[in-house]
Amino acid sequence: MKSKTLSLICLLLLPLALNAARVDTLMVKSPSMNKEVQVLVVVPHVVLEKPVHCPVIYLLHGYSGNALSWINLKPNLPEIADEKGIMIVCPDGQNSWYWDSPLDPDSRYETFVSQELIDFIDTNYPTIPHREARAITGLSMGGHGGMWLSIRHKDVFGAGGSMSGGLDIRPFPKNWLMAKQLGEYGTNKQVWEEHTAIHLIEGLKDGELAIIIDCGVDDFFYPVNLEFHQCLLEKKIAHDFISRPGNHDRKYWNNAVDYQILYFYKFFSK
Repeated sequence: MKSKTLSLICLLLLPLALNAARVDTLMVKSPSMNKEVQVLVVVPHVVLEKPVHCPVIYLLHGYSGNALSWINLKPNLPEIADEKGIMIVCPDGQNSWYWDSPLDPDSRYETFVSQELIDFIDTNYPTIPHREARAITGLSMGGHGGMWLSIRHKDVFGAGGSMSGGLDIRPFPKNWLMAKQLGEYGTNKQVWEEHTAIHLIEGLKDGELAIIIDCGVDDFFYPVNLEFHQCLLEKKIAHDFISRPGNHDRKYWNNAVDYQILYFYKFFSK
């Protein structure tokens, strides 16, 4: 009897296993850096069972993270991808802040994420290869990356987001190896100005990009997020700004990413 019960359970679970998202862990060549970069891709089952093309969210990790950071933080990403019919791509950005470093020619993560990785994903997966079907966001350093890349590459991304993002790097000149990428702040202020996400608002127009920003009120990045929000308001640029009690931690990001994915899902559905 026990054997029959076990067999029945296995049969019941089989369709669930067959209808589950696939998680691919790849090494993607970056011609600009002449190296391979690890990338995690969550492919919804709707793509696997029939030739359906789907939109993509590029999800960026924070400082000291890697391509596996998001799947470790949010183990149910495959279930979310299945539910929403969205592909999720998580590249390893090392500690680059997702810039093309003006000092280090071997650190060209802006080029990698906004061009080389996009080309690879669109070539090897059934995506919808248009900006209206691409969004990018991330946490902390990746939140800066989400806004930096989406504003600078509006032809590639139709929506950009940030969770607890370092949206203005200038108040933190000694932190997170940014000086290794840009030079010391004291002698390179113009370079820092040109490489901070908040600086890009000046050239942004309302309606060019769907934007969502989320930061906890107890986060050390909250003041720069609030300033970013105020700058968008002054320019009359439509955006969603979310703040709630919370700190710069995994608990906050685990919750915040649900709101971001829902925002992008609604953007894709327009």
